[in-house]
Amino acid sequence: MKLTQILLFLCVITIVETKAQLTTQFGPDGFVKIEEGSGGFFADLDAGDRFSRDHDQAGDIDGDGIIDLVVGARSDDDGQTDAGAVYILFMNANGTVKDNQKISALEGGFNETLLEKNYFGYGVAGIGDYNDDDIPDIAVSAPNSTNIALYIIHLNRDGTVKNYVKSSNIIAQGLSAIGDLNNDGKIDLVACNPNSDAGGRNRGSIDILFFNNSSQVITNNIVTINSTSGGFGTGLEDEDNFGGREVAMLGDIDEDGTLEIAVGAFMSNGGKGAIWILSLDANTFNVVSKIKITENQGGFNDVLTDGENPNGSFGAQFGHAMCAPGDLNGDGIPDLITGANQQNEGEAYILYLNSDKTVKTYTKIDEAQGGFDFTFGANERFSRSISFVGDLLSDGSIAVNFGGGVSAGGTGTLYLLFFKPCNFNEESTYSRWSGGTTLFSNWTHATQTVNNPLTFEQCTFKAFENDAEYMTYNHNDGRCIVMNGITSLLTSTELSTAYTNECYNTTLSLSDEELVKNSIEIYPNPAFSNIVLNNKKTVFSLDDKFLIYNSTGKQIYASNITAKETNINISNYSKGLYFLVSSINGEIKTFKFLKE
Repeated sequence: MKLTQILLFLCVITIVETKAQLTTQFGPDGFVKIEEGSGGFFADLDAGDRFSRDHDQAGDIDGDGIIDLVVGARSDDDGQTDAGAVYILFMNANGTVKDNQKISALEGGFNETLLEKNYFGYGVAGIGDYNDDDIPDIAVSAPNSTNIALYIIHLNRDGTVKNYVKSSNIIAQGLSAIGDLNNDGKIDLVACNPNSDAGGRNRGSIDILFFNNSSQVITNNIVTINSTSGGFGTGLEDEDNFGGREVAMLGDIDEDGTLEIAVGAFMSNGGKGAIWILSLDANTFNVVSKIKITENQGGFNDVLTDGENPNGSFGAQFGHAMCAPGDLNGDGIPDLITGANQQNEGEAYILYLNSDKTVKTYTKIDEAQGGFDFTFGANERFSRSISFVGDLLSDGSIAVNFGGGVSAGGTGTLYLLFFKPCNFNEESTYSRWSGGTTLFSNWTHATQTVNNPLTFEQCTFKAFENDAEYMTYNHNDGRCIVMNGITSLLTSTELSTAYTNECYNTTLSLSDEELVKNSIEIYPNPAFSNIVLNNKKTVFSLDDKFLIYNSTGKQIYASNITAKETNINISNYSKGLYFLVSSINGEIKTFKFLKE
């Protein structure tokens, strides 16, 4: 298996693999529903606690080798009404919750005085190890009342608070970790303030935050982007709510030296919503150019709802939340996951991007489509919050969190969705499948017409949704036919192409024997001048290799693996966080290491 594309955001990486006549797509691979009494989560939540209001991967806190989660419950009533709380979820290898630790004014060793409607936990983010004790830490915001603050919480292995650092007057109705922009070895944050009145009522704003060695916000270094600051310029209107609840760092999409970041404006266009892709100067992090994505703009052509919702809000609220999952369709360009949480019961979108930052195509995930077979309650608001977890199962799949469950005073629900890389094998040029049982088709043979043409990515999702082994697709007219059963391969006179879905009714997990055979580790960590990559393989191929990325996703080194032990000189690297990605016999692993 040949590794051709690896894209990174923060401490999570998505891998795309190809070989001759293979196209790799990430498709649905099940989900775990985490809520009170489900998915292994038991916390005695109350109605209206708003569990999953925000969430993020928090690294391996308890040291068991599995990524853990941090989840906010901003309306928890410990100490005061709506004072707020967060939960550390210790995860099992199958995506269920092993145990949890609550952090509030009354639990978890926090010992902070939280006030009524403080909404502690409105924003949460995993930030890696901030205090050099080898335990990941978290950031939590309390954006309301008279005790507005951002907290950097240093954790113990059991998820309780070792100590914390408070930066006052930082408003964050959402927090996003965006990598180490200033190369100081600490993950930087974006604080979202969609209700900011800068330039006009509720136009919204974001702050890029940097931290000193004491985990305190460096106030003089805050980069504010809104209608009046940070080079944004014109484009925002009153009530747009620019900033949303999360942003997504996409990296340098067009390789021009600027960093692209996606920011929602979920009440734009009367509540339909929009996303801005901002290109930031690599030194000042001010906006140098921007593109707006909304209905019939920026390449996005889905219809977004408007009008009043049952909860009194308006519109679909496209762009309310988002995350950067990497390259999900193998075209070498990072993609974006977002949602319209007020459209129907809530809908998620995978936006496949072009190099010019417009939308190439999209796929949609909801109750009726996407292949996850959800059953939502009324006004579920699925996708009201989104975060990228990474390879939780250690099998090459990726996990993405989606919040929901806010209807009828619900306690809140976290949907943990898994996507696995699936190869679509192109059988031969200008071919089609004949026979078998057709499970989906937008082609009417009698009239020789295509009904609602689909893109290639949308067609592969039809194969996923229907668990179809065979797919015929026409790149010229958007014809899509998926089928199972006994089929034969025929020549297509209409220039279609036949594909075999290699994920049909299969799992991509490696066996225990294979995992042992290909096991790999790196040491020391942290490192000063050299790191060693060690594995148990004895025979190597040209497809066995490793790559190193810096914290912004830029590849800085690549080499083949030709021996059990590989010594890598990092003496010329700047201090900070790096990622090493190895591929041996098709098994892909990601390691973080710190250069001191």
